[in-house]
Amino acid sequence: MQQITPLGLSDEAYADLPLLERLRRLVTSGTYPPGDPMPELVLAQEFGVSRTPIREALKQLENEGLVEIRPRVGTFVRTPTRREIVELFQLKESLEGLAANLLARRGPTSELATLSRNLDESDAAVHAGDTAEYARLVHEFHWTIVLGADNAKLAEHYERLMNQLAYHRIVLRTIERPGRLLASNHEHRAVVRSIVEKDAIGAEFAMRTHVEASSRAALAPADHGNPADSEPAHA
Repeated sequence: MQQITPLGLSDEAYADLPLLERLRRLVTSGTYPPGDPMPELVLAQEFGVSRTPIREALKQLENEGLVEIRPRVGTFVRTPTRREIVELFQLKESLEGLAANLLARRGPTSELATLSRNLDESDAAVHAGDTAEYARLVHEFHWTIVLGADNAKLAEHYERLMNQLAYHRIVLRTIERPGRLLASNHEHRAVVRSIVEKDAIGAEFAMRTHVEASSRAALAPADHGNPADSEPAHA
């Protein structure tokens, strides 16, 4: 199995994560795509543990809706239904809109410097056509705003939502669509501009518009007939 360090983590940082989180990231990063099997024995060998902790971790991922355990068959990465994805994105739009609103109300915070740097690096990634780097920056952008809202319950629900969406793999697929990379970057700038101007309503509207636009773009017919490619996605 390919060793991964999802979302820009170093080898050391990834290795320090709890087993459950490492397995979760195998799914949410797209290392194991929807429908792929996740053999207990292979995973146990990869992580140097017995099958028991692997089995327990997979049960937790099933509770989170990320995998499906089929008795006497095996464990597979779950493919969400189209309706589930639409509903999750409706929640995403609400949570991220609220986060942008709350951050704009806080005034000067350390998150503003992070967002400014993120936008500059995103410009460079777009110019270079580096979709992998841009996907990493998308992850940082949205989490910076959510954490900057300074609302622990919002962040808690957002994290679970992002796991259920397998967000990173969706971003990677979405920004490959023609014109989406540049449009996404422009939308990010509109969100930050409103936050900097302390326009809470404008920030919320810009974020909601961004999420809705990304979902709409991802709902467009895909080149291939894979149902997973028709899921709403966000970048």
